[in-house]
Amino acid sequence: MGRLRTIARRTFLIGSAAIVGGVAFGTYAYRKPHANPIAGAGIGAITPYVLIDPEGVTIITPRAEMGQGIHSTLAALVAEELDLPWDQVRVMHGPPAAAYYNAAMLEEGVPFAPTDESWLAETARGAMAIPAKFLALQITGGSTSTPDAYEKMRAAGAVARAALVQAAARRLGVGADTLTTQDGAVIAADGTRIPYTDLAVEAAASDLPAVPPLKPRENWRLLGTSLPRIDMVEKSTGTAQFAGDIRLPGMRFATVRMNPAIGAAMNGFDATAALALPGVEQVIDLGRGVAVVANTTWAAMQGANAITFDWAAASYPATSEDMRAQIAAAFAAETVDATPRNDGDVTQAKGQTLQAEYHVPPLAHATMEPQQATAHLQDGRLELWVGTQAPGFARKAAAKAAGLAEENVTLHTTLMGGGFGRRSELDASVYAAQVAAAMPGTPVLVTWSREEDMAQGPFRPMASARFAGSVADGRIETFDLAIAAPSIMETFGERFGVPMAGPDSTLSQGAWEQPYTFPNYRVTAHRAPRTVPLGFWRSVGASHNGFFHEGAVDELAHLAGVDPLEFRLQHITHAPSRRVLEAVADMSGWGAPRPNRALGVAFVLSFGVPTAEVIEVEDTPQGIRLTGAWAAVDVGTALDPRNIESQVSGAMVFGLSAAINGQITFAGGHVEQQNYWDYEPLRLHQCPEIGVRILETGSKIRGIGEPGTPPAAPALANALFALTGTRARELPLSKTFSFA
Repeated sequence: MGRLRTIARRTFLIGSAAIVGGVAFGTYAYRKPHANPIAGAGIGAITPYVLIDPEGVTIITPRAEMGQGIHSTLAALVAEELDLPWDQVRVMHGPPAAAYYNAAMLEEGVPFAPTDESWLAETARGAMAIPAKFLALQITGGSTSTPDAYEKMRAAGAVARAALVQAAARRLGVGADTLTTQDGAVIAADGTRIPYTDLAVEAAASDLPAVPPLKPRENWRLLGTSLPRIDMVEKSTGTAQFAGDIRLPGMRFATVRMNPAIGAAMNGFDATAALALPGVEQVIDLGRGVAVVANTTWAAMQGANAITFDWAAASYPATSEDMRAQIAAAFAAETVDATPRNDGDVTQAKGQTLQAEYHVPPLAHATMEPQQATAHLQDGRLELWVGTQAPGFARKAAAKAAGLAEENVTLHTTLMGGGFGRRSELDASVYAAQVAAAMPGTPVLVTWSREEDMAQGPFRPMASARFAGSVADGRIETFDLAIAAPSIMETFGERFGVPMAGPDSTLSQGAWEQPYTFPNYRVTAHRAPRTVPLGFWRSVGASHNGFFHEGAVDELAHLAGVDPLEFRLQHITHAPSRRVLEAVADMSGWGAPRPNRALGVAFVLSFGVPTAEVIEVEDTPQGIRLTGAWAAVDVGTALDPRNIESQVSGAMVFGLSAAINGQITFAGGHVEQQNYWDYEPLRLHQCPEIGVRILETGSKIRGIGEPGTPPAAPALANALFALTGTRARELPLSKTFSFA
């Protein structure tokens, strides 16, 4: 936004496409584009995605860069159609604005499996763009950034290019069809070359043309290749700007300390000892806790440790065991939230039967960068720098916290050191705004400690599953999976002020929509009572339901005496899903002898991406080691293969870390874990070499930030069973096995 204001003070121009609005149905109000968020006085026909000034072309990206490389991918969509060379591309995150709504965000919640491409299913998915637009859902999440942007950001580049060509044609007095574009310039038949920067004002002086035909894939120069990440140099040299890097004159530094009984009141506090410490300047009452302001962040944290608090008790069950009992009670019939799959009759089991229970604990996001935000309230206006996946919601929440009208809040979305769903929450923005409101005229950087972030959540929910199934003649006869967990969407809706009526699709996400063709197949979701705050954790419900579902499939394969990978292929007819299983079998050398080692496989279709993973484990005197890992995914269209490979690898490591060590436990209503020493990710020496194969046979382009996580835990658990004969039905796996 700082650069946007700089550009707005000049009088040169921009050209690009307004959001390509409308579908075959809907109202005029839906088809009408939202106002351009970066238009300003003295600037011509500016539109949301492309800025051109004398310094070059800047592409406005509407999604948050959390390390997943989305700014590079989205910029490439525009640059491809604009015939802009990669070394001329500059990127800025767009401001909070309705124009940047995510039309794909709500599609995951429709009651149709991703493999269902019927007219009714496609119509329902298309209709989700209407509430997404009216709700102004400018959110990064759900692996939706690329599917949402794929056509409209290419259209932005194509329209900008057409407008520039038309401007050049008018200047030269020639037909537009005699001109070409290359490397950021329009080129005439006689070789005359006019840079885009020289044409921008003229291009914007007339109406923008209609969207021309987009480039066919065979003409792509950038898309489909592995491009250098736009943020690579800044992050490698330490010049990338995160929320904690903001420095303003007269700045103060603060930290927060909230009731560790999450959500409970603060009865009182004594800050005498804290205020006596060097550097500590004031303690601000925030209701459920305090903010300590000092001349350094370290002094603020030392001050927070010196305060004596009188905390109210938690309103939720005090221990993990009590929470587990509450979830067990939720399997009663009256707690059924939905039965999204109910094929045949699961009570007709005649072959060999199996019953099992599975359990997973709550999990923290544990992003590398703890929560941070910089805020400055001056002359009735609040300026906020924060890493957020939901900038519109964050601005609204900050305005309310500071007692301001929303138009008096300027929010800058910074780079983020990981998100995984955590930065879709609003707490960092709210607390920074509250502190700034208590210190008008003084800019303040609010930084959470790692311990505070770990203790407050929100968390992936604790969940359990009860399974009953049977096999006959080497095939699954019945498959009945019941899942119980508190509702993520229920708490999310309350925090964000977005009504969430009806069943919570995340309760059964990653279970009911799997492309298996079991003749008798039921998945039931039970809603357990709310306890601690819940949030979106990378791959959301699929992260634990994949463990439940694929553990059950693997158990049935062994019960039937059939190779687990072949067993899955016997029950899947969906071609892209079969291909990823066949690919991962080929990559891992499935079926080849491997003394003292074993393989486990898992398949999960999540966020529309069929994903198969194989983990190899070895028994050593030091404990079990992970010695190999392979993943095959089908994204439909691979825009940047190297970045996709990185995302799949990272998602797998994220899932394996949680599977081996991840758990949040409660005692006395408080979280027991504090930092990476007791919430330990996979260490470098524990991480196996990972192979990734990208397939492109699906009919739609898909996002890839999350699908690599759900198969990781079940693939590892299944490998451990193959190695040891011990079936682990509870995470983390370190409760059952000793790892090197």
